[in-house]
Amino acid sequence: MYLCWLKGRGCCSSPVYPVSLEKASVHVCVGVGGRTEKGTVPPYLANREFKMVACPDSEILGGTIGRFVVMFTDDLGHISQWSSIMAGSLAGMVSTIVTYPTDLIKTRLIVQNMLEPSYRGLLHAFSTIYQQEGFLALYRGVSLTVVGALPFSAGSLLVHMNLEKIWNGPRDQFSLPQNFANVCLAAAVTQTLSFPFETVKRKMQAQSPYLPHSGGVDVHFSGAVDCFRQIVKAQGILGLWNGLTANLLKIAPYFGIMFSTFEFCKRICLYQNGYILSPLSYKLTPGVDQSLQPQELRELKKFFKTRKLKSKKPTL
Repeated sequence: MYLCWLKGRGCCSSPVYPVSLEKASVHVCVGVGGRTEKGTVPPYLANREFKMVACPDSEILGGTIGRFVVMFTDDLGHISQWSSIMAGSLAGMVSTIVTYPTDLIKTRLIVQNMLEPSYRGLLHAFSTIYQQEGFLALYRGVSLTVVGALPFSAGSLLVHMNLEKIWNGPRDQFSLPQNFANVCLAAAVTQTLSFPFETVKRKMQAQSPYLPHSGGVDVHFSGAVDCFRQIVKAQGILGLWNGLTANLLKIAPYFGIMFSTFEFCKRICLYQNGYILSPLSYKLTPGVDQSLQPQELRELKKFFKTRKLKSKKPTL
């Protein structure tokens, strides 16, 4: 179920940020004077802006995914694999759309030439883009995020349905290293499938008639479809996957650490409440009622609405 959380951003943004910066630079491939060169960008220059994207995005993701899970949950508290992945994908789209302007600004700050910067920071970039290009410019390329969620969800479901075959065992008995490997595999598959949309989105974010050399993009286009066409025409079909290696290098530490930490914290909570014997496994405590009673299900749904849940000890 939790593979659908891969679009979330969390506390591990700083260690992987240089890889994210390199990926965005390869996406846009800043061109100056007929030559292809990248702007001189210190690796952690825009990390503050990156955190300002990651933190609100994670908060919104956490707030919306619970509501979508409740929508897809039946009266017995069950939710299918496809429904859980759809809930995560919808929550990811909502959080991405809400925080999209800061993502666009992050791209602009990464690809700009620091010898002649157009923006002095996040607030200056936001004000400049709004005044010069209008409010809708802050959402340039957002449609690619929505469309890219389709192959992302398909890839998540594909990996999730084959995990038991890969490890030859039930998924509720996976160890922490296995969960780490599962997330890395799922992230690699989903990101590879949806990466062409990410490439086009970054180029659309960077291109602007008000920036030197139109933002430094290596192809010029009039929209998302034309951008796809121009990239294939200039670089071939594989040009849509430029920067994929840097992106995959980011995936392993980012999502692996995030999901493994989440899983371990969940096991600690279950252990402290007496439901499992050890935080290192999901072996159930004998004699403890593990079922979700109708009243508990109603409290769970109420929790996602009010964020208040009555504490209840395990039933013997």
